[in-house]
Amino acid sequence: MDLSYSVKEQAFRAEVRGFLSDNLPPELAQAVRDGRSLGKEGHDRWHALLNAQGWLAPNWPKEFGGCEWGAVQRHIFEEECCRANAPHIVPFGLSMLAPVLQKFGSKAQQDHYLPRILSGEDWWCQGYSEPGAGSDLASLKTKAVRDGDAYVVNGQKTWTTLGQYANCIFCLVRTDASVKQQAGISFLLIDMDTPGIEVRPIILLDGSAEVNEVWFTDVRVPVENLVGEENKGWTYAKYLLTHERTNIAGVGSSQAGLAAVKRLARSQQHRGQPLIENPHFAARVAQVEIDLMAMSTTNLRIISVAAKGQAPGVESSMLKVKGTQIRQEINDLARRAAGVYAMPFSSEAVEGSNEVPIGPEGTAAVAAQYFNNRKLSIFGGSNEIQRNIIAKVKLGGGA
Repeated sequence: MDLSYSVKEQAFRAEVRGFLSDNLPPELAQAVRDGRSLGKEGHDRWHALLNAQGWLAPNWPKEFGGCEWGAVQRHIFEEECCRANAPHIVPFGLSMLAPVLQKFGSKAQQDHYLPRILSGEDWWCQGYSEPGAGSDLASLKTKAVRDGDAYVVNGQKTWTTLGQYANCIFCLVRTDASVKQQAGISFLLIDMDTPGIEVRPIILLDGSAEVNEVWFTDVRVPVENLVGEENKGWTYAKYLLTHERTNIAGVGSSQAGLAAVKRLARSQQHRGQPLIENPHFAARVAQVEIDLMAMSTTNLRIISVAAKGQAPGVESSMLKVKGTQIRQEINDLARRAAGVYAMPFSSEAVEGSNEVPIGPEGTAAVAAQYFNNRKLSIFGGSNEIQRNIIAKVKLGGGA
């Protein structure tokens, strides 16, 4: 029995573990374990199973159909899902757009979009970054001009994750170029089937098309799809990003990843002994485990703030920086533990085949995950930008 949790919390953990044992499809868990893409069908399947259980939206208030779990319950749920190799829920609608609509959206927007997010009827993607506006997001150029009862949108978004599956996109657009950059941005909800939208895949190093470019040419968006007030979009974007950066910390994923590294290092030999007993390797494992424990505690504290309806502050930037560093360190340890088996980097090796897998269990996707997760310190606001935010808020501005 884990005495660090109350009896009620331990019972909740047992309930989650039982649900996962009974309901998580083995083929989805195996795909996650192997690092293979689930595709839209796999994500939709797990989304529906959690929704049927009533556990899809742990951070939503009950009035909107959420669980309204406390910080510890959410932490336990994430931990158990990662331990069981359950798929991650696509966050764009549930964890990013929904909090914005719940706080700033109109009653009509809440009544229309929130149930469709829960049901899976709408799959959202994020239209923030542009070729010249990544970490410097306020310099975005995509323009929306009011024309009667619609905005006419022209421009380009990039690095749009899973945009090939989405039927909706929430976008930051410039509605006033005569004021300072942050003051002239609005937040629009756009149907991806609207004429004038084109999605182009960006092929990554491993041959996949996880991200996309999205082009807008004279796209007409109804005025009622404006969230909040015109030219106040930067406020809503910052609110969304604090939730995204907190989620990026990935405590559960890191815990599962570290456990996998340890298993792999116990099975691999280095100079006649298990790699886990190598002093240099063991020291790196110990350090990342200490960092992860500290971050887990901080994450619980910040989730508690968010659960009270408050947006996390600069602490979300701290979590984003430390969380991504930890996950990248775990990826590097896994790559080193895999040794020569980390060398194959073909889509065939990652996706698997009818042939015997290359290398010991747990090595098939090591290289793919190592390279793909280099992005973690860039998206959601690069770690360099987050350090500037931390310095400005906590150190009084600096030079």
